[in-house]
Amino acid sequence: MLQEPVTSDLSTWWDTLSFTGKELFRLDESGDIVLLADSNITGRVIATVSAENSGAVLTTLREKYAATEAKIYELEVEWLATDDKTKLADKVAQAKEYLQTVAAVGDLKKLALLVHDWEHTIYTITEANYAAKLKLAEMAESLAESEDWKNVTQILKDIGDKWKEAGYVNKSRNEKLWARVEAARKVFHDRKRLQHKEEEKDMLHNLDLKIDLVEQAESIAASTDWKKTTDTFIRLTEEWKTIGHTLNKKNEELWQRFITAKNVFFDRKKEHSGKIHIEQQANYAIKQAIVEKAEALKESTDWAKTTQAYAALSEEWKNTGRVPKDKGDDLWTAFNAAKDQFFGAKKLHFDAQRSVQEENYKLKKEIHDRAQWLKNSTQWGNASAELNELFEEWKTIGPIPHSYGDELWEGFIAARKHFFARKDANREQRRQQDEEQKAARIAHDKAQVHKLFAEIKEEEENLADFHISINNITPGKKAAELKSHLEKLIADTTVKIKRMKEKYEAIMAEDKPKEPAATASAPEATVVSVAETGNTEQTPEGNN
Repeated sequence: MLQEPVTSDLSTWWDTLSFTGKELFRLDESGDIVLLADSNITGRVIATVSAENSGAVLTTLREKYAATEAKIYELEVEWLATDDKTKLADKVAQAKEYLQTVAAVGDLKKLALLVHDWEHTIYTITEANYAAKLKLAEMAESLAESEDWKNVTQILKDIGDKWKEAGYVNKSRNEKLWARVEAARKVFHDRKRLQHKEEEKDMLHNLDLKIDLVEQAESIAASTDWKKTTDTFIRLTEEWKTIGHTLNKKNEELWQRFITAKNVFFDRKKEHSGKIHIEQQANYAIKQAIVEKAEALKESTDWAKTTQAYAALSEEWKNTGRVPKDKGDDLWTAFNAAKDQFFGAKKLHFDAQRSVQEENYKLKKEIHDRAQWLKNSTQWGNASAELNELFEEWKTIGPIPHSYGDELWEGFIAARKHFFARKDANREQRRQQDEEQKAARIAHDKAQVHKLFAEIKEEEENLADFHISINNITPGKKAAELKSHLEKLIADTTVKIKRMKEKYEAIMAEDKPKEPAATASAPEATVVSVAETGNTEQTPEGNN
């Protein structure tokens, strides 16, 4: 238990104290009790004591710590009981701020560390939520230009639902991401509305055309000009097939009116001619032939062609008149059985094909991702070979589902183009560097050639002077010594000239263009010419 100081020496009083967390504090000479800073708590003066009030102040600070500890532990209980930790973000922030200013002594570091752990947990959850919402925003943006109106409309709606499930993100970042989603949705729906307006225009045009056909059909339904009217109905029916779709409700209504007018005429025609039975027998023969064709196709695996064939048979069936009542049901059952067998097999085939295509997608995705990794490589040879191998491997893999579009292929090709463009640029850069280095070397060699040319000329002049001097020695005591000295100078100068010419020739040979010998000048001839003729006007510049 803390006691009142028995002396006026605060330092001695402080040293005798013992309480939890004391190592976090120090007592300054001025009487300031200072909280030491660490990574989770701010250092500051907690209180200032004197010999007279030190005990009372410390008691108050201890009591304040107890209250603070209770408050933090109360929040801890709530933390443990709350599943969604982000709901406590404000309280945790307030607790952190409070610990940075509270005047109390005790194990504040322990409390600050606990709050720091909560804050880190909330941060981790919030960042995960942000990543999820960022992914949703990017998905919405990737779909803004899609023309898959129905599916994308549902996906964008689902994005809104998933957004609500993604959890807490701070208001500023959340609003920025949501603004991206809203912008993408607006772009898509604006495009969709425009598309629907265009479709509505087409359907209204088609509606006018079909109304005209129906009115023509109804106007001739009571005709007794059997042949001409029959031909007209055939023509009208063919024209109907060429007209596109119109509003669903109107389309069915007009079709029923058209068929009704057509049936009225042909029923009257049959009754009038007395050949109803004969026509029904003919229709029976036609539908029997249709059934035979359908049964012949039911085991076909030419899916597209056979689908079209069944559509044509169905259309032919629909356009064929009635058959005897006792035979119609059997024909219809047989026709549908053949169709069902074919389309059931077709469904199984494409279900299996979709599975294979999904596997193809995975393989191509791996190739695509590898190409993305290689596109910034500077291992030009190895990366080129691998990209070409990846291209060949791509060609051996079958198709992928149409729903994925061309994104993988375009990304793969873009990666290849990016790499080879960089490779070409690097090759050009190295070529330019080689040319610059070569030009610098030639310039340096040219300077050396000029210098050597001058030095050779000077040494040859010295050599000529030595020869003249040795031939003009005046007889005397030192004649032999002078002659020996001149002979040595002649020998040394001759060797020196030879070496200088060899160096000159080596430089000229190194810089000599790689052309047939007949087209290149001989630099060594220039040097010899100077040496032999003494012509001081010649220079080796023309050889570079």
